[in-house]
Amino acid sequence: MRFLAMIRLNENTGLIPSEQLVRDMGALLDDMTREGTMVRTAPLRPTAEGVRVRQRHGQIVTTDGPFVETKEVVGGFAILQAETMQDAVELTKRFLRIHGDEWNIEIEVRPYGGPEVGAEADARGDTPGLAR
Repeated sequence: MRFLAMIRLNENTGLIPSEQLVRDMGALLDDMTREGTMVRTAPLRPTAEGVRVRQRHGQIVTTDGPFVETKEVVGGFAILQAETMQDAVELTKRFLRIHGDEWNIEIEVRPYGGPEVGAEADARGDTPGLAR
């Protein structure tokens, strides 16, 4: 089963990953990739480079970042392969442990499933609901 781990953090703390954390993170991601538990991961650029698109009562509104009213933002994601939710949570704990005491990070882990949508799925011909 696949799980989406959304990594939430406060991007305004000024914390920069140490060289040791970068090395430890690289080693962990290499290990998890070899194990087959890490499908994909990436950090997200700062909210200053983003745009929010909302629909309210039929009106679509865009707001350019940064989003100062937001204390915590999704700063990255990971797609995990695990047998159970508990296994996915244990993988997530491995990620959190290497950050040490100075980082305040929250990760929301949710299973996902159903038909995948995108170019790869489209090539297989299984993208229901998309106009061709």
